[in-house]
Amino acid sequence: MRSRTAAVASAAAACALAAVAAAVLPAGGGPARDRPAHSAPAAHAAPAPGPEAAPAQCTDPEASLRPAGEADGPAVQRIKARGRLIAGVDQNSYRWGYRNPADGELSGFDIDLVRAIAKDILGDPGKVTFLAIPTSRRIPALQTGKVDIVARTMTITCDRIKQVAFSTAYFESGQQVMVPKGSPVTAFDDSLKGKKVCTAEGSTAELKVREEPHGSSLLTVPNQLDCLVRLQLGEVDAVVNDRALAAGQAAQDPSVQLVGKPFTTEPYGVAMNLADTDLVRRVNKVLEDYRSGGAASLWMKAYERWLAGDLKGITAPPEPKYRD
Repeated sequence: MRSRTAAVASAAAACALAAVAAAVLPAGGGPARDRPAHSAPAAHAAPAPGPEAAPAQCTDPEASLRPAGEADGPAVQRIKARGRLIAGVDQNSYRWGYRNPADGELSGFDIDLVRAIAKDILGDPGKVTFLAIPTSRRIPALQTGKVDIVARTMTITCDRIKQVAFSTAYFESGQQVMVPKGSPVTAFDDSLKGKKVCTAEGSTAELKVREEPHGSSLLTVPNQLDCLVRLQLGEVDAVVNDRALAAGQAAQDPSVQLVGKPFTTEPYGVAMNLADTDLVRRVNKVLEDYRSGGAASLWMKAYERWLAGDLKGITAPPEPKYRD
């Protein structure tokens, strides 16, 4: 087992990273005074029924609207009139959305994708205001118009497509268990009996643990990195999280490890307000371009840069699915 000093030092580092999660950051790490006014835009109207609305019966939640980018709809016009894309992101998920200590910039796989969307709509990948959104506030931020998009390792589910709209899947992961090395917990199974498990509030991990507790008790926290801190301090015995996120945490702290195998399928999508169907189609156009080019695609370059070291063996992005 690691020493208490190492655990506390690692926890302090994680806490320091989590502390930035409440900040609003213009792209490029500019000062907070450059951000837009705090008043949120009015909530969007509900979408009209038809092929653009979410299906009444959910059999394939990943199926999104076909790409389009020739004409600007009201959501894209709103973003262009403002001159900036407002994106809800994470700032404490290593490799996905985090403050890079080397240069102080917001970096990661999700951040690269947001910049590609801004470049397509506004002609400049730097015209983004990043807003840190806790896991449990992703959907409300979209419903109230606080952000235009959320790109924050957000899983597309049947429940969520009733509340927000999603792009096609841009990555696929799965829930897995993370524990301290030497733990008797071996997987998402009855080895969790009598243990305390941590998940992020509002996450698919929380739903899964509530459905199948395996005799464990559950602690929920605002952000998934908070679970790593609780694990480091010995306040919980295990963390259930997306493998893609947990692998980054294990890379930060070599005293923890993933055990068992992924036990769910978690397709990540860019989330938007239900009324912003033109923006959904525009983002899907960006994703079509982002995936194209095989090994030379922007998607594969981002994967090699951010994820390949911890998530090996991925050779291509998920295939897009459409419902119209």
